[in-house]
Amino acid sequence: MRAVLLALACFGLPVLASAQVTDDSGFTLTPELDLDAEDPDGLGNIEEVEQSKAATAEGAILRGLDRVSGELVDIEMGNGQTRRFERLAITLGECRFPAGNPSGDAWAFLVVRDEGQERPAFEGWMIASSPALNALDHPRFDIWVLRCITS
Repeated sequence: MRAVLLALACFGLPVLASAQVTDDSGFTLTPELDLDAEDPDGLGNIEEVEQSKAATAEGAILRGLDRVSGELVDIEMGNGQTRRFERLAITLGECRFPAGNPSGDAWAFLVVRDEGQERPAFEGWMIASSPALNALDHPRFDIWVLRCITS
């Protein structure tokens, strides 16, 4: 931590010094941020910012991998359905995608149960573009979302 502070002190001060200007009277002036008078905090009108909306699909296509045999299986399921992959029971709660762009990305709510286990091996949202962000942690099997099924 001290090394970081020392580095910032040594390398950060010349940058700050170069941003200051000395006027004819000898006073040091620091330039101010150019903020819009109507938007002094620089955030804009947050109410006007529209977040991307999601649409619900009819189902999803998942891919399962058996790490021992190397077998890949595509699993097509509808919302609310449960399918088996080897000794795993996979339940798809819902699959969503960006409204107006069904091929853009997909995220699905999954519950994965392993035979003989009381607690689910996985329960949560899995994102197709970032499968490692919230992944199934199983020693033998891997499951990820490929895409949503749309009509």
